[in-house]
Amino acid sequence: MPSHAHPTPDQLPATPAPPAADPLQRERAHLAASRAALRAMREDAEALNIADVTANWVNAEVLQGEIDARIKALADLSGTPLFFGRLDYLHAPGVDLAEGAAGENFYVGRRHVHDADGDPMVIDWRAPVSQPFYRASKKDPMDLKLRRRFGYTGGELTAYEDEHLTDPAEAETTSALLQAEIERPRVGPMRDIVATIQPEQDEIVRAGIGGTVCVQGAPGTGKTAVGLHRVAYLLYAHRERLARSGTLVIGPNRSFLQYIEQVLPALGELEVKQATIDDLVGHVEVRGADDAAAAMVKGDARMAEVLRRAVRSHVTMPQEPCMVVRGSRRWRIPAYELEEIVQELRDRDIRYGAAREALPQRIAHAVLVRMEQAGEAPDDRVQDAVARNAAVKAAVKAIWPPVDPAKLVLRLLSDADFLAEHADGLLTDEEQKTILWALPGSGRKAPRSVKSAKWSSADAVLIDEATDLVARTHSLGHVVLDEAQDLSPMQYRAVGRRCTTGSATILGDIAQGTTPWATDTWQQALAHLGKPGSVVEELTQGFRVPREVIAYASRLLPAIAPDLKEATSIRESAGDFAIRAVRSEELDAAVLAACRDALAKEGSIGLIAADARIPVLRAALEEAGVGCLPPGAETSAEARLTLVPATLAKGLEYDYVVLDEPAAIVDGEPDERTGLRRLYVCLTRPVSGLTIVHATELPEQLGTD
Repeated sequence: MPSHAHPTPDQLPATPAPPAADPLQRERAHLAASRAALRAMREDAEALNIADVTANWVNAEVLQGEIDARIKALADLSGTPLFFGRLDYLHAPGVDLAEGAAGENFYVGRRHVHDADGDPMVIDWRAPVSQPFYRASKKDPMDLKLRRRFGYTGGELTAYEDEHLTDPAEAETTSALLQAEIERPRVGPMRDIVATIQPEQDEIVRAGIGGTVCVQGAPGTGKTAVGLHRVAYLLYAHRERLARSGTLVIGPNRSFLQYIEQVLPALGELEVKQATIDDLVGHVEVRGADDAAAAMVKGDARMAEVLRRAVRSHVTMPQEPCMVVRGSRRWRIPAYELEEIVQELRDRDIRYGAAREALPQRIAHAVLVRMEQAGEAPDDRVQDAVARNAAVKAAVKAIWPPVDPAKLVLRLLSDADFLAEHADGLLTDEEQKTILWALPGSGRKAPRSVKSAKWSSADAVLIDEATDLVARTHSLGHVVLDEAQDLSPMQYRAVGRRCTTGSATILGDIAQGTTPWATDTWQQALAHLGKPGSVVEELTQGFRVPREVIAYASRLLPAIAPDLKEATSIRESAGDFAIRAVRSEELDAAVLAACRDALAKEGSIGLIAADARIPVLRAALEEAGVGCLPPGAETSAEARLTLVPATLAKGLEYDYVVLDEPAAIVDGEPDERTGLRRLYVCLTRPVSGLTIVHATELPEQLGTD
């Protein structure tokens, strides 16, 4: 593969300007012209005058909002290359953009840029014509003559590298620029991988919107990036549809969402919402916490049926007729007929609130039948009036009273008899006692009201389930769920409600499941989501974790996820890897020394420790005058060290990781398997190097070397 750059272009020295005939100079000229064209596109958007094109101020506000979003999306981000590749086709691709373009070059970038005549200067990476950039090979060149990759230093084009895909004399080798980009130090929040997407990743990214895709990905395989780029692709391919229905990215915590929040804006997508599970089910303020046993029961899928029974129990079969007075006439609907109406609504098993809204219309219809039999000719307005009649309203209130979801859950968790009635045959007596707030003789008191209750996260999910039983939850066009292996069945159901009529991208790693209710198989998870039979793709080729580190961490797989394949790493660098055993009294000083060693290198540093060790280490860092950041905060040249509790490490990455006392991380969890999974997560956070510092003996699963 001919290369016209040092393998690591970020380290290139300044060179004199090449002559005009030099290809690098021509590419720089195209970059400058493309940036000028992008500025012109933005200026055109800013100059739009909508004063005479809208009918009213509401339309004007909507249109101006769309224009403002367009202007924002056309920003030329400093330090972000406008294009990263070029494709030279043998023949004109079968797309409108390429009419008469036999032998034409297409520049591939993060967004579309056209000149004053509308001719493309940069093609969006998501366009069909760009696909060969990611998938073409010597075996299948996809009608490409040449694929060119570009290297940048601080936003300036400094190198290029060519692959002649139809030249049999040129061997297929690993791209030096691609390798350099993969191994570039991670400073700041997560960045996009649009220039380095691999063929197996691209297949997932470009999968159709009609189905749900589940990605089982080992650490460092880019599953999160794949999920985010899939959102960007779907918004490009189905923008109008998703603009109506909406998209959502769900992450495990706020630190994680902070870490990934710049990826989609860098790809030109500014409107995608992000949330945690707690945000989705935020019907009540969460002020309490469950122990593991209570959380396990509350998160069990059986609770959905308990709640369904409890909601339906409010329906009471009528015992009295309904007498409707209109003018001088009285119309009587006997109790047996009312019972038939109620039973028919119950048998349809529609949502409680929808059935309650239908009931007065059904009663009114029965009255209209009697009016017609008496020779009257009532119309729909009469039926609506009858449905609003005081007698009908009173009958509906008695038969099908309104249900407040939070009050319902409060009663289930407070009233032992009410819970026993609806959990009969579903939950054991011991399980019911586990989730009850008050038990006779226990000294525990049930809260008096919804506001005074110290709701837990699991309680909020129960309320969300009850809310959906009463009224349908709004469904989005596409949902991305990351770190999905940690959700309970009831949490899966909460996410599934948000995409019942849409699709989803499910991302996770069974080996990194660290909750007591973590899923054992994706088939189980997909069933709870309401997406059974969805495609499960497995990513095992790593791009982030160094070879030595992933091999060491994989020693835990037989104990934590024996069915998973061991991940490999394509990184050429084996990475820095060291294990330092010290005496207990030397532990803090040794950790501090390891942090100083890491700070002497380029890139971000994560000091990861058991949650209980965080205050001690923070004090040691402060005493030594070493500043540290909280998880998810953006690093800078002045602040590169992040102090990370083990429970918040998932999904984050750092160039260098100092791992404090692995045994304490394992011991900090309720059982050994969960503890080893937590340790697996922590071991696989580094991009360039890992230093383990321990005073207690390492877990036996890691071996002695």
